[in-house]
Amino acid sequence: MSNDFFVFTKKLLFFALHSTVIILRFMRTINFVLLICLAFHSCQHRKQGRTEPWSVEQAYQWHQQWGWLRGCNFQPSTAINQLEMWQAETFDPVTIDRELGWAAAIGMNCMRVYLHHVAWEVDREGFKKRMKQYMEIAEKHGISTIFVFFDDCWNPTYSAGKQPEPKPGIHNSGWIRDPGDLLFEKPELINTLETYVKDVLTSFKDDKRIVLWDLYNEPGNEGYGGKSFDLLKKSFEWAWAVNPLQPLSVGVWSARLPNLNKFQVEHSDVITYHIYSDLSAHKQVVDTLKRYGRPIICTEYMARHFNSTFQEIMPMLKTENVGAINWGLVAGKTNTIFKWGEPLPEMEEPPLWFHDIFRKDGTPYSQEEADVIKSLCGK
Repeated sequence: MSNDFFVFTKKLLFFALHSTVIILRFMRTINFVLLICLAFHSCQHRKQGRTEPWSVEQAYQWHQQWGWLRGCNFQPSTAINQLEMWQAETFDPVTIDRELGWAAAIGMNCMRVYLHHVAWEVDREGFKKRMKQYMEIAEKHGISTIFVFFDDCWNPTYSAGKQPEPKPGIHNSGWIRDPGDLLFEKPELINTLETYVKDVLTSFKDDKRIVLWDLYNEPGNEGYGGKSFDLLKKSFEWAWAVNPLQPLSVGVWSARLPNLNKFQVEHSDVITYHIYSDLSAHKQVVDTLKRYGRPIICTEYMARHFNSTFQEIMPMLKTENVGAINWGLVAGKTNTIFKWGEPLPEMEEPPLWFHDIFRKDGTPYSQEEADVIKSLCGK
């Protein structure tokens, strides 16, 4: 072969290598630009909000990061209701810290916590500061949070300031609805509620300590029925406008409200529900909700009088990978150790507790229950 051929071949190889480098650099630049565009598009999409629930794929991507959620509906024992928990004068971080420590010690990793618009209305920035302080305490104990906005249960009226003392032996004697009857008496309140929801969501929309936003607890309860539908719809619209990082849900709780139930499950990113029945009935509800093909969290269960117990229910929920959030952690001013509808004003403590796990000194009501919880939670 001639020397000219080797020179030509060398030049050709050099040209090919040089071209490859240029192409690779170009492709890397294109990929970088595409990533920037996608990130910008994502930010724009979140900024613009959304108009429908997450896809099933999004919901399961979210679910994978949390694993099996287990915990309580949490109210510190020193607070009779949501206002007493969140108002500046009665916010009690010392008790919160102590009691969340007991929850963590038995392996719980998530608390469901109720808010109230009046505490925000009186002191907006202070209210959000206390929410942040609560989450800092919870995070220290390895506990994440589900926040609840609205609630149709128990007392229909309320006011800021000093809250009532518990009525002896009466379950949740001082718990309050939000917004309750005030919305029907003053329809213009809806504007305040919209500002409240959007302000709180905007302030914490990227906070990774928050598992989920529970927009409305038991809509239609206390005889409200369809009267709650408008606020239920608006709560999703307001939350979708903010489009937080966390999923949105409203739990189904009564077979007597099929229209509300249908709307709730079809608009929730993650399926949540309440049931205080025995194992057979509870499993039937789980099987029914699994048909929607989304992650499921039980956000209320455990009533000993109805055979809804940790020993019976919690193992099934773990096997099914359904979140297990029972009602009540520490016996306190809510009086939820007493059964609803059966006042026992002459007793300091009923023979069988309805809800709750710990006494005020941190000892469990039932060591057997505590051992079951610890075992299931890997403690």
